[in-house]
Amino acid sequence: MPPRTPRAPLPGSTDADVSIVGAGFTGLWTAYYLKRLQPDLRIVVLEQRFAGFGASGRNGGWLTNSVTAGRARYAASHGRDAAIAQQLAMNRTVDEVIAVASAERIEADIHKGGEVNIALNAAQEARLRAEHSSEASWPYTDVELWERERMTERIGVDGVRAGLWHPHCARIHPAKLVAGLAEAVERLGVVIHESTHVREILPGLARTGRGDVRAAHVLRATEGFTARLRGERRTWLPLNSSLIVTDPLPQSFWDQVGWAGRETLGDFAHVYMYAQRTADDRIAFGGRGVPYRFGSRVDDDGTTQSSTVQALTALLRRFFPAASDVPVAHAWSGVLGVPRDWAATVGLDDATGLGWAGGYVGTGVATTNLAGRTLADMVLRRDTELTRLPWVDHRVRRWEPEPLRWLGVSGMYAAYRYADRVEARGGARTSPVARVADVIVGH
Repeated sequence: MPPRTPRAPLPGSTDADVSIVGAGFTGLWTAYYLKRLQPDLRIVVLEQRFAGFGASGRNGGWLTNSVTAGRARYAASHGRDAAIAQQLAMNRTVDEVIAVASAERIEADIHKGGEVNIALNAAQEARLRAEHSSEASWPYTDVELWERERMTERIGVDGVRAGLWHPHCARIHPAKLVAGLAEAVERLGVVIHESTHVREILPGLARTGRGDVRAAHVLRATEGFTARLRGERRTWLPLNSSLIVTDPLPQSFWDQVGWAGRETLGDFAHVYMYAQRTADDRIAFGGRGVPYRFGSRVDDDGTTQSSTVQALTALLRRFFPAASDVPVAHAWSGVLGVPRDWAATVGLDDATGLGWAGGYVGTGVATTNLAGRTLADMVLRRDTELTRLPWVDHRVRRWEPEPLRWLGVSGMYAAYRYADRVEARGGARTSPVARVADVIVGH
């Protein structure tokens, strides 16, 4: 990507119709659809670093239809039809992002090859087959079970036992997509101020060190950085995820491994990985390193610990032994937002004009678009299918104070890693340790 030109910070206090805090996917999509629906709106987007600085520019590039926390939650609270509507909306969202990227001429290396998650041991295979049965019982999931032979033909992961594929996912280059989206909203007349740290959000006011933005609607789109806002430290937990990317791999590697469909690739481990074959024939390979820092601290610069790089590199080479001699070119980390019940939400308080969206738990590349369209409808008081989806105005209790927060998350990941080690040694069923960890943290 070419070097970016910094945008001007907020020059002083100003007025707007809508102020959006955060220039990631959520904030930018919201601005985009608001301007499309009502072009005369004065919209100001405030960003503490630069557009796409957070998870929007650093994720694994999965534009997928995942319903964060699963449909069963909405079936229990709103009924089966509402849960189905949420899934169908997510399916359509994948295609909506692709369509907008095309219409706005955003070149983001998009390839819709679907998503496949694999099993590498007996316990993972049992979870995969159970997931297939569950998913197949719902409409619009369109899942396919790939047995070992077909899975190996598609992507030659060493030791793979089976795969679960669906078509509603595209590989993207996230930094290219968010940069192009920022330019698209500016062409519509939206003002983006970078290097402007919002310290507090109040009804009708976004307060920064450079002045205040007064607006009838103030929308919080800060995801993993929400804990930095005054009064929001325990709202969402900032969870870190890390990614490595190799040098370009030679054609001989792809002749051996395949991956011609460029599906996104994940697995059924408890501490799961995620990967893609990039447009320039690298492998981008991610997973959890140091998942949480005490006190909800956030690492700004994306530096990845050497132990995390080594662990991800070892796992990548376990998946693809033929890549063992290919160097890792880059490594970085990002932070995502986790609600206490692990379920994403979007909402607007009509009385105060305060809105929010987030808590995507790593499934936000598509969900942010659905959130942006929904927030736009809510701000403009449009009663639509989107504003009636079951995730709208979902509320959840806050995370526990420290040290309980740190102990809970650290203990959860220690338990998951232990469970993965046990299962790798040949356990045929999901480790009870992992099941206990799920219950404790509400995962």
